[in-house]
Amino acid sequence: MTFSTMLSTMASGMWKTFLIFSLTLIGSLPLGMVVALLRRSRLAVVSGFIKGYISIMRGTPLMLQLLVWYFGPFYLFGWNIANWRFPAIILGFVLNYAAYFAEIYRGGIESIPVGQYEAAEVLGYTKTQTFMKIILPQVIKIIMPSVTNEVITLVKDTSLAFTLAYAEVFSLAKQISASQSSFMPFLIAGVFYFVANYLVEIAMARIEKSMDYYK
Repeated sequence: MTFSTMLSTMASGMWKTFLIFSLTLIGSLPLGMVVALLRRSRLAVVSGFIKGYISIMRGTPLMLQLLVWYFGPFYLFGWNIANWRFPAIILGFVLNYAAYFAEIYRGGIESIPVGQYEAAEVLGYTKTQTFMKIILPQVIKIIMPSVTNEVITLVKDTSLAFTLAYAEVFSLAKQISASQSSFMPFLIAGVFYFVANYLVEIAMARIEKSMDYYK
């Protein structure tokens, strides 16, 4: 297999890796905020349930969670999981990363002084207006470095999709390397991950810079 053939074969895997990455971010970022707000609920049942969810997601390997989401429906309910592989991967990634993002959001929210809530109330802001117009912009600025770290980790974690025999870039690299007795596919995969993370760093740095209040 020539280098160009190898590269073109792995291109489809690169696209699938990007798809996992994109859908995970689209799902986990907003879900993480919902989880963070529920985590702060005054209802003990709600906050307790969310604490348990976060604890399980953060305390067990993502690889194990992917296996549970994929094989669980078959063993528990006898479902046909022939077309369930990709949805199981996205569900596993979204729920896992939502838990991490939720704790990042919670840390940012709790870092805002209580006085700002009180000042907003005096000015006649509703709780929703206070959160959306005063608290959230500050929280986003505070948590950007932590979110950037998680996004970079997500790029690398997409390789765990090989657990369910999904042909993303790392899975294809292993297959081609084994069939061709070549280390080159791993180098190509490594370059892909490095470039992807480099682009993430640039994008997040620009977002963070755009939120700089002192220009």
